[in-house]
Amino acid sequence: MPTYEYECQRCGYRFEQFQSIKAEPLTDCPRPECGGRVKRLISPGGGILFRGSGFYVTDYRSESYKQAAKAEQGPAKETKSSGETASTTSAKKAKPVKE
Repeated sequence: MPTYEYECQRCGYRFEQFQSIKAEPLTDCPRPECGGRVKRLISPGGGILFRGSGFYVTDYRSESYKQAAKAEQGPAKETKSSGETASTTSAKKAKPVKE
């Protein structure tokens, strides 16, 4: 059952009411000293709650999207025969800095 938000047109009192979808909207302010008319407000709704190990935007990309993304990345990195990329081998050659 959804929670609806209401505002009194007379006193400005705002409140939430937990109601069935089929229930008629409230019409009277719940404050005894007011008795004005209330209006149901448009609310942003509830948030989406994801549970589990998760999933990502990229999980269900179309093949055409994947191909376009590959084309934008440009040529692949050059690899050495041992399976290392050129950038990882140059990092291994660097000497540590002495303090």
